[in-house]
Amino acid sequence: MRPYLLSGLACAACLAAGALLAQEAPRLTGPEPFTRETPAPPMQRQVTDDVRRMRNYPDQPPLIPHAIEGYALDLNANKCLSCHARKFTEQSQAPMISVTHYQDRDGNTLGGVSPRRYSCLACHVPQTGAKPLVPNTFVDMDALVEREPRRR
Repeated sequence: MRPYLLSGLACAACLAAGALLAQEAPRLTGPEPFTRETPAPPMQRQVTDDVRRMRNYPDQPPLIPHAIEGYALDLNANKCLSCHARKFTEQSQAPMISVTHYQDRDGNTLGGVSPRRYSCLACHVPQTGAKPLVPNTFVDMDALVEREPRRR
């Protein structure tokens, strides 16, 4: 067989596999054609019950269980720190930010929040009632451990 014929067959196989996967995957893009403008969907309501949620995996950043609309979070101000900074937690009754937020990348303890941890919304997000865009089969780690038969 000629080499260019083999590469053509391989390319055709890849395209067919890509088409098959594209049919199974849910559509996450906007309208057809992409140049057509459509109104944005309404913003989902935030869960604001102040109930702390269990984390799904170790080291998951906690979700924000309260409204944060209008919070200042820029170079000059961080509204989150007015309640969650160590010196304000007694009066606010908010959980203190982790001690890791007071460390630099080398593990040295700083006098204030590390600049790389200053932008809270880079890791912490509000919880909403939004439905998943794609099916989710996530199973919590503890549930997996409970499913395993005990070995003796």
